[in-house]
Amino acid sequence: MKKTNDASQQSVQSPFAQTFFHGAKADMKIGELIEAGYNSNFGQRKNAKYVYLTATLDAAIWGAELALGEGNERIYLVEPTGPIEDDPNLTDKKFPGNSTKSFRSKHPFKVVGEVTVWQGHLPEQVKAMKDNLEKLKHEGIEAIED
Repeated sequence: MKKTNDASQQSVQSPFAQTFFHGAKADMKIGELIEAGYNSNFGQRKNAKYVYLTATLDAAIWGAELALGEGNERIYLVEPTGPIEDDPNLTDKKFPGNSTKSFRSKHPFKVVGEVTVWQGHLPEQVKAMKDNLEKLKHEGIEAIED
């Protein structure tokens, strides 16, 4: 196997593969796949062409807190089943580089575990973020879906 530092090129079968986080309100089981093709949690809720993951717990917590729906906020440990790329919604647009370590893929993510103990953001922070997302939605600003 060829060595590489690029997480998108690592073999997912490696016992040392990077494990990522995915925040959601969906009730998933270990071994299930998180796939594109469902309505997005953001913007006008269009059919999502990509699935998103992050290498930071904080970004996954935001994903869980901002996800639409009535389910419990969940943080899953996931492994990509194919190539991943920087999430252009955050990379170089809001945060130079990829400080949030956020990525996307057209390939599913396999659920390999769940973080069951984590601390959410303050209610005021969540409300401010949701208010900002609602403002962007009304301004017609959508997620990038290149």
